[in-house]
Amino acid sequence: MASFIRYSMRPPVARQVTSQLAHTARALPISATSRHGFVRNYSAHGADETFEEYNTRFEKEFENAYDPFEVQRILSNCFSYDHVPSPTVITKALEAARRVNDFATAVRVFEAIKLKVPAKHLYEAYLDELKDIREQLGIPLKEELFPESK
Repeated sequence: MASFIRYSMRPPVARQVTSQLAHTARALPISATSRHGFVRNYSAHGADETFEEYNTRFEKEFENAYDPFEVQRILSNCFSYDHVPSPTVITKALEAARRVNDFATAVRVFEAIKLKVPAKHLYEAYLDELKDIREQLGIPLKEELFPESK
């Protein structure tokens, strides 16, 4: 009630500007830059970031992850880009997941890779590249845990 009284006591121009600002503030996370409609901007890092800078940034973030939520948040950000993370980033992610004792996330990293890569032979190349770290950390694949769900 008090906010209604304060709002109604403002001059008409101030009420109009306030309502326009409130409408604009609700629409701020979305920008109309795409020809397909609205695009939500999730990352502060732009297209000017190279793949090497991307890898270095996420390697450092995984090294500094201190709890399961942080590891999952970084993984979500890492996989939200258009490209597949490099094996070094995946290695750091697996090490971070095991360091914070999050076995399920470590297994799901490979599920994310499988969904992210465009072809099956690329997924198999990732598995070959990451075989040593999987064996070292004791991380099975979902296909090994649930063979009937292929």
